[in-house]
Amino acid sequence: MRGCPRSGTARRVGPAPPERAAPTEGVELAREHDVVAARHLVRRVAVEAGYDLVTQTKLVTAASELARNTVIHGGGGRMDVERVEDDGRRGLRLVFTDDGPGIPDVDLALTEGWSSGRGLGLGLTGSRRLVDRFDLRTGAGQGTTVTVTMWQRR
Repeated sequence: MRGCPRSGTARRVGPAPPERAAPTEGVELAREHDVVAARHLVRRVAVEAGYDLVTQTKLVTAASELARNTVIHGGGGRMDVERVEDDGRRGLRLVFTDDGPGIPDVDLALTEGWSSGRGLGLGLTGSRRLVDRFDLRTGAGQGTTVTVTMWQRR
């Protein structure tokens, strides 16, 4: 993950994710049409994993918002989809990475309704509400990694 905790510039929001699993599949995020490819990939993997329709929709919506942020604000990057297990639970983890400028003010970026001026302000905060686990690592000039996890409902 990006950032050096000792430097004070990296920022992490949320609990630590479980141990990283091998990526199931991934997609490069360079242009707007790659956001559609990310949505389709997440939908397909969620269906294959047995997620119900409501949970699929939440995960796909979060993926769409975060993929769009990666393209627009991060200058492009990558999304990896991973199958994970933690304490007997099974889930999907989406990892979005970019080498962009980073987020200089994470608290502001995570404020409900705040927008950089180019969007609706739903990307980070909306995604955080839709998933079970949300982790953000960023720092000015260090790029951004957002990791979200959605557990299967029992």
